[in-house]
Order: sequence, then C-alpha cells, then structure tokens
Amino acid sequence: MRQMFDSLLRDASARDVLVLCADIFLVYYVIYRVLLTIKGTRAMQMVIGMFLIGAAFFAADRFEMTTVSWLLDNFINYFIIIIIVVFQQDIRRGLVRLGQNVFPFGRSREVSHALDEVVDAAEQMAKARIGAIIVMERDADLTGFVDHGQEVDAKLSTELLVALFVPSRDNKLHDGAVLIDKQLRIQLAAVVLPLSHQPLVKEFGTRHRAAVGITEETDAVAVVVSEERGEISLCFGGNIARDLERDELRRALMGLFYGEKERASRIAAEARAAADIARAVAAMAEGMERAERAARAVTAESSGRARTVAETPTARNRAAAPAEEPAR
Repeated sequence: MRQMFDSLLRDASARDVLVLCADIFLVYYVIYRVLLTIKGTRAMQMVIGMFLIGAAFFAADRFEMTTVSWLLDNFINYFIIIIIVVFQQDIRRGLVRLGQNVFPFGRSREVSHALDEVVDAAEQMAKARIGAIIVMERDADLTGFVDHGQEVDAKLSTELLVALFVPSRDNKLHDGAVLIDKQLRIQLAAVVLPLSHQPLVKEFGTRHRAAVGITEETDAVAVVVSEERGEISLCFGGNIARDLERDELRRALMGLFYGEKERASRIAAEARAAADIARAVAAMAEGMERAERAARAVTAESSGRARTVAETPTARNRAAAPAEEPAR
C-alpha cells in the first residue's frame, strides 16, 4: 500500500496532487455534513438499517447463500428510489439548509422571522398570565441535557407556541419547556430541564431556575414568561435579564443570534450586573428578615418573662390584698 502511494506521488504532478486532495476533501466534507445533518434524527436509524442490509448482502455473497443474495441484490437495485421515498422530507430540508448556507441572506430572514414569532408569543402569554419556557438552540446540541419531552417537529409559529402552553386538563404538553432546534422548528414539548443551583431572587421559582440551568450548561437561550407577574425574562450564559419589554427582548435575541459580539457582550454584562444586584437585594432582604425574626423572638421572650413575674405568688397576693381604708 505504501509503495502504491509512493509511485502515485512520484508520477503525479503538483496539479494532480492538488486535484486529488481537493477530491478527497470534498468527499470527506459531504459525508461529514450528511452525518451531521441526520445525527439524532430518524434518518440516522434508517441509515444504520441500510448499512446492516449491505453488510448482510456481502456476507450472503461470501458464504454463497443464493436465495438471500438474490433478494438483497434486487433490493439494492432499487436502493436509490427507496432512499428518495423514505428520506424525501430530510432531503428537502437538507437542500434548503444548503441553499441558506450558500446565500446567508435567506437564513437571516428566516432567523428574524422565527425571533418575531417567539417575541409575539411571549408578549401574548405575558398579557394572558400564561407561564412558559421557550428554549432555543444555538451551536450546542441540547438532546443530551434535557429529559423526557414529546416530539413535535412542527413549523414555528406564534399560535402553536401559545397553544402548547395553555393550561388545560386536556393539554398534557403545557407543563415543561418547548425546545426550538437549529432548523428553527419546534422539536420537543413538555421538556424537563436541569435546575440551576445558584442563588436567585425568591420571586423566581422552578420555571426560572430551570431556564437558567439549561443556559449554564449550554449556549442555548431561554425565554421565560412568569405566570404570577406576567413579566418576560431572558436567560443566557447562566444569567437572567428580567422584566423585558417587547422591543428589548427582540433586540437582545437579535444580538445573540446574529453573532454581534459587542452587543451580546454588552447584554451579557448588563444581565450579570442585574443578577448581581438581584443577589445583593435578596441577601439584604434575607438579612432584614433574620433581624425581624430575632426582634420578634426578643419581644416574645420579654413578654414571657413579664407573664412569669406576674404569675409569682407574691404578685398574686399583692393583687388579691384589699386596699387599706384611709385614716380618719
């Protein structure tokens, strides 16, 4: 093998070497992108199944199993048609992604539209006091960080997001988070997120703690709607920016998803400052609460001592003795 490569390189010109390297690189890149696209999807399971069928064909041919070889040979003859029929949605989605990568303008418009849908849904749910967590993937894959979840795989829209979080006895998907994948589709609903262990304001419950927790372990972005206060918060990088208006939320999301590092850094700094202030206020409130409890304990102890003194025999005799008549 080494001698063959040496002879090829010895007889080849510089142009031939460059063409060979480009050829190998293109094949490697295509295979890599295909595997990256189908990773974690149903298509990956189908590819594994077809790989096993190919291995079975070569094994049958090796051991001269005529009938099995004939069946698998006829199956492989229609392999291309089967691929197109089975993977038609994935092929269409892959071609769309390829066109978006070649022409980033289309991707920018799609991201902008998706963010508008999320912002509109958050605004509607805040007005209706509907609690929600909307998690959006960026670079990191979130499948290894979330539990449970019901697969939705639907087009992102404001109406669908609001419908998923409407609290109802018949809606089993409202309890949990909604996950939006890199293709800007609603991938999962009723997702259980990891909880954050950092100290937060007492007003923040499990919903906010879960949103902060997923952003601590990944680069995801989480939009949280408070059911009690009707306010919108944005979590990213383990920080939380609370009580955001519609325009503020949209600007922050645009800065995070369009790769504007300066704006994202500024927003992150503001969020960290807000988180520090919130922790300081929480510590102050806790200190005041401890002081108030101590004051109540001292007051209760003083009252108990006073009652003890009033209940002594001498005090009771003094209270029971009749008043002396004045001297005439």
